[in-house]
Amino acid sequence: MQPTLGGAELMTATDFRRIALSFEGAHEGSHMGAMDFRVDGRIFATLASVKDGYGNLMITPELQVAFIADRPDLFLPVHGGWGRMGITHIRLAEADEDTLTGALHTAWKLRVEKNRKAGRKRSASSKGKPAAKSKSAKPR
Repeated sequence: MQPTLGGAELMTATDFRRIALSFEGAHEGSHMGAMDFRVDGRIFATLASVKDGYGNLMITPELQVAFIADRPDLFLPVHGGWGRMGITHIRLAEADEDTLTGALHTAWKLRVEKNRKAGRKRSASSKGKPAAKSKSAKPR
């Protein structure tokens, strides 16, 4: 049985993993010895701080500010430069299923959008390059 607080089930690293992997295209990886969750090969969340009771979300600094303002009991920036870039802890023992799902979905969606933009940039930058000549083309 899962521990509860005021009737709500407390979230664990297992729940974090289950929810993160429920999103389309999500898969598990490892980064510097910590479990991470990726879409199209890029990280959107990690369990790098699970020993301290946190999951980590890769969100924007602006979203981080909004998350913390809304739930300072639940969210806090990761220390140092990572935190200034938007990497945010979520306290697993304070989270409920809906909040954890929403936070992970936000991180996943941001990563998907960044991946799409990066793909468009690559394809747009290749448009200005001349096409490679075919080996079967006849010389004139």
